[in-house]
Amino acid sequence: MPLVRISHRAGVTETYRQALSDGVQEALATAVNVPPDDRFHILTEHATGLIFDAHYLGIERSPEWVAIQITLRKGRTVEAKQALYRRIVENLVKAPGLRPQDVLICLVENELVDWSFGNGEAQYVR
Repeated sequence: MPLVRISHRAGVTETYRQALSDGVQEALATAVNVPPDDRFHILTEHATGLIFDAHYLGIERSPEWVAIQITLRKGRTVEAKQALYRRIVENLVKAPGLRPQDVLICLVENELVDWSFGNGEAQYVR
């Protein structure tokens, strides 16, 4: 059920974009038990508009910096969220080859009533 938004620099290949999506999806399935086929990802490339502090909190970021925002139902433990962050970074280091310092992840939590998957209905509300 998560909605994933991934923002990255312009000019990357479709293989790179697919690796971003696949890496995040695998981590969601592994770390927080999201069904593997529950994939709703919006990837946006930016020629300009990715503005970030290259040194915030002592982390040295490069122009390859990627922002990942995941909207999901609340209720995961701190430990599960930390496992998710680690798994996403591990996956994205492998493919498409990002540096760990270049991955920002933000979770946005909501309730079951906040989702409609089509037909103007809140499918999770009984």
